[in-house]
Order: sequence, then structure tokens, then C-alpha cells
Amino acid sequence: MTDEGTTVTTGAARGRVRDVWGHRTPFGRGDRWPDRADQLLAEGIAEEDVDRWVRSACALCSNGCGCDIAVKDGRMVGIRGRIDDAINHGRLGPKGLYASWQGMEHHDRLTTPLVRRDGELVPASWDEAMAMIVERSRALLDEVGPLSHGFYTSGQLFLEEYYALAVIGKAGIGTPHMDGNTRLCTATAASSLKETFGADGQPGCYEDIDECDALFLFGHNMAATQTVLWSRVLDRLDGPEPPVLVVVDPRETPVAKRAVVHLAVNPGTNLALMLALVHEVLANGWADDAYVTAHTLGLDALRREAEQWSPERAAEVCGVAASDIREAARIFGTSERVLSTVLQGFYQSSQATAASCQVNNLHLLRGMIGRPGAGILQMNGQPTAQNNRETGADGDLPGFRNWENPDHVAELARLWGVDPLVIPHWAPPTHAMQLFRYVEQGSIRFLWISATNPAVSLPQLSRIRDILAKPETFVVVQDLFLTETAELADVVLPAAGWGEKTGTFTNATRTVHLSEQAVEPPGEARADLDIFLDYARRMDFRRDDGRPLLEWAGPDDAYRAWQECSRGRPCDYTGISYDDLRRESGIQWPRREGETTSIRRLYADADFPTYPEYCETYGHDLATGADVGEQAFSAQRPDGRAFLKAAAYSGPHEPPDDGYPLRFTTGRSVYHFHTRTKTARSPELDAAAPSVWVELAEADAAARGLGDGDMVEVRSRRGRLVAPVRVTGIRPGTVFAPFHYGYWDAPESAEQRRPTAANELTITEWDPVSKQPVFKTAAVRVTRVEVER
Repeated sequence: MTDEGTTVTTGAARGRVRDVWGHRTPFGRGDRWPDRADQLLAEGIAEEDVDRWVRSACALCSNGCGCDIAVKDGRMVGIRGRIDDAINHGRLGPKGLYASWQGMEHHDRLTTPLVRRDGELVPASWDEAMAMIVERSRALLDEVGPLSHGFYTSGQLFLEEYYALAVIGKAGIGTPHMDGNTRLCTATAASSLKETFGADGQPGCYEDIDECDALFLFGHNMAATQTVLWSRVLDRLDGPEPPVLVVVDPRETPVAKRAVVHLAVNPGTNLALMLALVHEVLANGWADDAYVTAHTLGLDALRREAEQWSPERAAEVCGVAASDIREAARIFGTSERVLSTVLQGFYQSSQATAASCQVNNLHLLRGMIGRPGAGILQMNGQPTAQNNRETGADGDLPGFRNWENPDHVAELARLWGVDPLVIPHWAPPTHAMQLFRYVEQGSIRFLWISATNPAVSLPQLSRIRDILAKPETFVVVQDLFLTETAELADVVLPAAGWGEKTGTFTNATRTVHLSEQAVEPPGEARADLDIFLDYARRMDFRRDDGRPLLEWAGPDDAYRAWQECSRGRPCDYTGISYDDLRRESGIQWPRREGETTSIRRLYADADFPTYPEYCETYGHDLATGADVGEQAFSAQRPDGRAFLKAAAYSGPHEPPDDGYPLRFTTGRSVYHFHTRTKTARSPELDAAAPSVWVELAEADAAARGLGDGDMVEVRSRRGRLVAPVRVTGIRPGTVFAPFHYGYWDAPESAEQRRPTAANELTITEWDPVSKQPVFKTAAVRVTRVEVER
């Protein structure tokens, strides 16, 4: 094999369940990452048998790897990575190689609408299903008004579909009750960027991995969540001039095992650690004073907060050595090019936004932003989470507009042809946790769920199941399979999935890909965009001039409408057409009309989008979530300067106690994505991780007389989980379980069922700013289970 242009044969690719990251292609700092073309075809299919290859990108993590879909006789029969794509240089991870197309081909796809009659879901025609939806929707709008409607969507639809949903919800119905499961995975990425820089949008890019001399991973198990990106890091680590790797994670992950400094903090203590790192950078004179003075606000308040956090104090709270905190700070403070990535270990924990903002602060203090190898990636967890945020399907205003700015609302009103008063902007958008609370309380009585499975993914699942099963609430679910959530719906709509429709999606580095339709969807399944447009037509949503609210025939029209919505905003798409995306394999925004190149790294000019008339937010108090407001924001005269923000450390919501002495945290398996809707339908991936497990430290296992494979019950104040033990290098006092698995396993005998969902144990709490749920800290106890019935 050669480093460049290497093709992994079908046989070799089949070994990628065990060889997760593939063979190494080492390279040095500043060199181009070598190509490696990964490919997998169905058993018995040779490359010459393929009828055609169709352009797409992998949709099973936020990496957004460019790929082509193999089609034979009208079916998807395989996948290959595209070597001309800057994101992956031809590589694909196990989820992309197997589940992306295998899951779509599974025999239990939904192929016809289902409606609930006499307590049972039975097949129905599209007309019957849509008539039932429209009848209930119209009745509630007439009787109660727009606040009776809620929409909960995904991080896995296409941009065009999110934008259609946003327009329907905001201009057709006029409800603020819109959010997505991006609230669970990426809300803190958005909030931390907005609080610091004034608008969403990743400052860095993946090429910064190629250029950095230090790499910090804050709560980011990249080896499991973004396998191709970790391959890129491994190739740097195994090449000349490798970067120094620092990892913050309570588990001894493959990432942590390669770290020079591994800070295995107690879950829920991230902010204490970060304030100590800020303390050290300031105390040792490592800050770029000229940059800070010219381009930031808030240094004095940040200094006051950080002064209280010596490495010794943080070490006591976090459970790590003060010398390790000092060494991590020294690496950050003295390296020339630092790249930081942040993910769920910070986002799904207590004081999530405050902790994540400290990462931004460290980079601002050192002037480490906007240049090769010196950047920030507040990562996403899902493939199209960025689009959900951009288009406003998560409740924000489309185009990174500010819901508190009446001029921004008026812009949208003109664009959509409606009165500004129709667009909900009298209060903050309803976040997911509040949305489900409104359903629980009975004010939301119509709930439309698309492409997500909250009956497994939300916290405190017994409560969520009760909410979804409320007879007073009309629940619509559109999805690929009959998920745990769909089983509780009043109407289930069969949706087309990846490879069965056309649309765009944007990865964690602002890179836009076009996914072309490769095959027809099965049975009567329809694209999500077609479903939303059908609903809008049947509801007869109109502009003030009498024209239909959505005059779109398909994704091309929806995309052009979105381009106009994005014009002049930070996420400007006006220079990125479908033809451009067919010619170039991935294009970063912003690219404005008439431009032919994109801005690879934001803020190289240190001009931040904090101008009051332009910014996406006026900011919040990081401790309470209280709005700063336009008057107080403008009085600071930010005018292009970034904010150094901090909050006092308060610790986890539910610390351990005598009854529940251990800290419970959740995460991912390298073999599964979210609630396994696709990955469990890949035989190879399902066999690799067929059921839930829990991880204990050696000392905690020994204290309870437990060893590998012993069955235990993990119990919190809310629920229980029964699973076998794995004794690992996780920090003592911590219990880990992957969150992918449904709330029961499925043995032959119902009497032998055992609870297997990690989110039975998690708490109904959220960060005050991002409103992201706290999945990473809950108090539990662990006991042996001899026989489970």
C-alpha cells in the first residue's frame, strides 16, 4: 500500500469494525494530510458491477465526510470516500462504511402512514393521515391559538427541510415552541460562540490539526464521536513534529491514552479546572496584552474570578493533580499554535456555557484565533446540527438574527411577506426541556416530532414516556422506522432518508455538502421537505398579499429561498449554489454572491460580530441565564470586540451523597449513533456493541466484589439500569454507560426484560444559558444483581 491514493479493498474495509481508524498515513506539521480512499460494497458486488456513483456526504457524525453512494439496480449497495474532499481525504469511519447505507436498506423501514385507531397504530393512506393532522391542527389554532403547537426536530435533516419547518412554525403558525435534539448535543457550542463572539460559527477548521503544535480536547472523545477526525490526529501524532496532546475526560479513552497530560476530572467540575487554567495564563504573563486590550472586553471581571482558582484549589475540587493543571496551562501558555476542540463532556455538564466560554477566553488571552493551527472548534454532535441553528428550526431566528432586535424581525417579515407581529419574538424561544414541560402541563397539545427519538434520548425517560403518552396531546412522528417514540404517536409518517432525497448539510466547520438522491424511497415514504410542504398547502398558509407562504416545488427552490434569507448575515450562502457544490466537494460559508473562495478561518482580522445592530445576541449572565438586553449591551460599546466572560463555580446539580455515592455520566460507543435507529440495523455494528454496559474503576469494582461481566443494577433517584460491568481506567467514583440503548432489552421472554436505557437515571436539569440538559452528572449507587426479573 502507498500513503497517497491508497484504496482500501472491500475485504480490508470489512475489518474496520475492529480496526476502527484504519491504517496510518503519518504526516508532519504543515504538510498535506495524505489521501486514503475507503470503500465498502455489499457482499457479492464488485466495483465493476456498480451502475453509478452518486455524490453525498456521510451523515453519521458532525464530521461531514465527502462520499459517493454505489447504486445497482435501483438499490444502494455500498459507499466510498472522496479523496478530493478536504474534510476526509477519502476516509470513512465504521458507521459511515456500514450503517449509512445498510440501515436504509433494512427490511423494517416504514413504508406507509400509520394512524391510531382504538389504541392501535394501523396503516392508512397519506390523505387519511394528513387529514387527521390538519383537522387537529386547525381546531387547536382556532380554539387555543398558536401556543398550542410545538415542533421538535433533529440534527439529521437537510438544510432545506429545516428552513421549511422554521417558516411554517414562525410565519405560518406563529409559535415560539420550536426546538430540536440539537439542544441535547450542540446548544452549548452555539451559546458559547454567541456569548464570546456575538454570533454562531466555528472560528477554526480541520486544517488546523495539520498546523498546530498543541491540541487540547475538552470533554471530546474524538476517537468515538468523530473517527475520521481522530484518524487525522493519529496521523499527526505518528508523524514528525507531533502536537502535544492534552485531554480533559474522566474516562481513559483511546484519546486519553495518547495524551501527554490527561486531566481525569470529576464530572461536573469543568468550570473549576478552566478557571485555574485561566489563572495560570494570567499569573505567568502568558497573555498577549496588546491583543487583549485592542480586541476584548471584560478582562478585569475575568481576572477577579480566576484569581480565586489556584491549581491547588482546582485540584481538590476536580480530583486531579495540581502539577498536571500547571503543566496543561504551561503548554497552552507557551505553545505557538494551539487548537482546542470541545464537545459533550463540557456541553452536557453543569455550567456548560460558562466552562466552554473559558476555552474561548484562553484563546483570546493568547491571541490564538484566526491563524493556521491556532483556533477553536466548539464541536457539533450531529451531521446537520449547524443547519438547525442557522435556519431557526431550533427556535432561534433564521440567519443568526437576534430575536431581541426588531429590525431583524422586520427583515424576516419582509422576506416572508407577513406582519412582524406574527413572528414570535416577545420572549426567548422555547427550548426543548421547556417544550416538553409545556406538553406535560397541557398547554402544548399538538406536538410534531421529526427524525428524532426523545423516548430514548431525553433525560429522566419515565417522565418523557408519560408525557408522550398523554391522551390529551396529539403527537405526530415522521421517521424511518417505528422507534420507541413513534410507537407512542397518534400519526406516524414514513420519511425518506439519506440517499433517497436531495439536499444540503453543513458540518462542524461550516463546510456545506450536497447530497444527491441516489434511489427512490421505499413504498410510500416521502422526503421530509415534501411532508412539510404538503402540510403547509393543506393548512393554506399564506403571505399578506395572498400568495402561498411556501411557493416551493422542491429542494432547489427551498435552497434558493434560504440563500436569500442568509444574505448579509454571518452564515451567508449567497455564493454557494447547487452547481458550485456539484463542482467542489464541500464549500465553507460565508461565501457571498460573486465570491469564488471562502473564509477558511473566522476572525483573522480580530473584527468580531458584536456590533449591536448586527450581533445574534446581546448576551446573558453565565450564572443565571438572565438577558443582558440591548441597552446594557450597547453601553459597553463592543463594536467588534470579543467578550471575556466568566461565572462563579457552583458545582454539579446532584453531587454524590451517602445514599448515592457515585457520579454517573453517559457517552457514546464508537459503533453507534444516537439511539441506534440506523446503526443497530447494520449487522456488523450491532454485533460489535449489541447491548448496554457500565464502566467502573478497579477500586470501585473491588470494593463491591465485582469483576468484568458481573451483572449490576445502577440506580439513581429517578430510575435504574441493569447491565454487565466493564472494569476500566475510568476515574474512581465515576460510573459510565453509553446512552444509545432503548429502555428495555428484547429477550424471548418478556419476564426476563431488563432496563437498559442510561437516560432512565439522568436528571431534568439544564444549563442556564444554552438550556442544554445535564447528562453527565447524576448521583447513583451500584449493586450486584444475581437474577434479574
